Amino acid sequence: MSTRIEATSDLGVFGTLREGLRLSPAITRGIGITLALAVVATIGRLVVPFTVQQATDRGIVGGADPALVLRMCGIAAVVLLVTAAASAWVNIRLFTATEAGLVQLRVRAFRHVHDLSVLTQNTERRGSLVSRVTSDVDTISMFVQWGGIMLILSMLQIVGATVAMLFYSWQLTLVVWLVFLPMLVLAPRAQRLLNQAYGQVRARVGSMLAAISEAVVGAQTIRAYGSGDRVLRRIHRAITDHRDAAVKAQVYSSLAFSTGTLLSGLALAVVVTLGTFLGLAGEISVGGLLAFLFLVQIFTGPVQSATEVLNEMQNAVAGWRRVISVVHTPIDVKDPEHPTDLGPRRPASISFTGVGFAYPDGPPVLQDVDLEIAAGSRVAIVGETGSGKTTLARLVTRFADPRTGTVRIDGVDLREVAVADLRERVVVVPQEGFLFTGTIASNVGYGRHAAARERIEQAVAELGLADWVATLPDGLDSDVGQRGEALSAGERQLVAITRAYLADADLLVLDEATSAVDPATESRINRALIGLTAGRTSIAIAHRLSTAEAADLVVVVDAGRVVEVGSHTELLERGGRYARLHASWVVQSG
Repeated sequence: MSTRIEATSDLGVFGTLREGLRLSPAITRGIGITLALAVVATIGRLVVPFTVQQATDRGIVGGADPALVLRMCGIAAVVLLVTAAASAWVNIRLFTATEAGLVQLRVRAFRHVHDLSVLTQNTERRGSLVSRVTSDVDTISMFVQWGGIMLILSMLQIVGATVAMLFYSWQLTLVVWLVFLPMLVLAPRAQRLLNQAYGQVRARVGSMLAAISEAVVGAQTIRAYGSGDRVLRRIHRAITDHRDAAVKAQVYSSLAFSTGTLLSGLALAVVVTLGTFLGLAGEISVGGLLAFLFLVQIFTGPVQSATEVLNEMQNAVAGWRRVISVVHTPIDVKDPEHPTDLGPRRPASISFTGVGFAYPDGPPVLQDVDLEIAAGSRVAIVGETGSGKTTLARLVTRFADPRTGTVRIDGVDLREVAVADLRERVVVVPQEGFLFTGTIASNVGYGRHAAARERIEQAVAELGLADWVATLPDGLDSDVGQRGEALSAGERQLVAITRAYLADADLLVLDEATSAVDPATESRINRALIGLTAGRTSIAIAHRLSTAEAADLVVVVDAGRVVEVGSHTELLERGGRYARLHASWVVQSG
């Protein structure tokens, strides 16, 4: 039974950050040195107010001393250069570590998506799933590389500025903190609102990408049925939903930013006013008040930018949660801890014992299936649409596991066989063979072990397809186009068959695809299939009963149960379900 990919993780902000860093350990590599450089950069900023105070009190107010003023200016210039160099180094180190960590996260998420069963992948639209590994990770990158350094420096600046302000006036320091106290009290609520708002933004991005990618891939069908306006409305709705979510999140962010700006201005006004009275009372010097004002700017700068950092952080956390939810999705088709070796390569036997299956939240699709398929036999599975024959094929290939019962290959439960070993021995030729961008040769040679050119040419000849290849513009080097669109459906099937032939499997699962091809191509496909299935066990999902006529064994499935098993001749003589299907097919074919 498949699991479902959740829309997002339910981890809190700090839990998300901890889990995100666990999945991307390279981000924290060398963090000690990076933090030390950040401390140097922060201390450098705090030295400038000190030099201003010294130059003012000792070089101007306390008597003209140009040399002291120049000396203080020189010290400030050197410190600023060191600060700039330290800040740049922090940025470089953080950027490098972040990219390394996000590579780990992308690869891990992509690997996990591929390890999920087809049924689990189908719980989410492809575009939305792709966005988790692409745009959602990009939001993390933007925050860690920019917001991350800002967050580190801001915290250090606030702490350093507070200590320095206490050195000049504890009264003014207390006033500054009292001004910002309301913001600190309201920050958790603001964070929750931003968290929810940006979670919606990331979800809307996924939906928008899914709608757009679906429309691009299905452009031909959309044009053929004249449904462009309807699709455009759907895309417009997805884009509008994203816009509304983004605007809402930005409104919250802007309100928080405006609050920070207001409080910063208020803090400066109060410090100037109260500082003047303290100065008249002799409790702070002119230079000390100037230095304090510089320190207030250093203190309020991070507070003002905190909303922008918080904005980026919530966006990143929302993206991180969506990636984490993929990585945390349980793999329902797992590798066994101690896999059983299937032994030497040979035609495989298959057996179903008490097998039952149901798709998530759906009724039973298969019930009490008992079936034996001998090694080396050609089997055709027939039945009406929705009878369960495709599900049987999925269980044989272990694209899903049965809910009840056992499927065995050569007497071994499929759940005890390493997935990699099973993929070596069981190969699927789908009804619509997927082709990758490139040439026919690159697609034929695509597989677990890439085939050499000589072997590809040999396979083409052995399957009797050399005459077809000769008709192509560039032979095996002919470009197949995006998703194989430069070839006809039948030609794509020929490429898929040749690819499967090179895989040299013990068991072939074929989803018949000759119903929509011309007679010449059908003849080529049938000839190639004879070569492909020779000396192997083959299971064909038969849509045309001519396949069943040529099979050694016919399995009839009806309403999720195997109702008849036998040869074509035997089943016709029984006059049962298969005989009625065959008679109906003969009438339609005629």
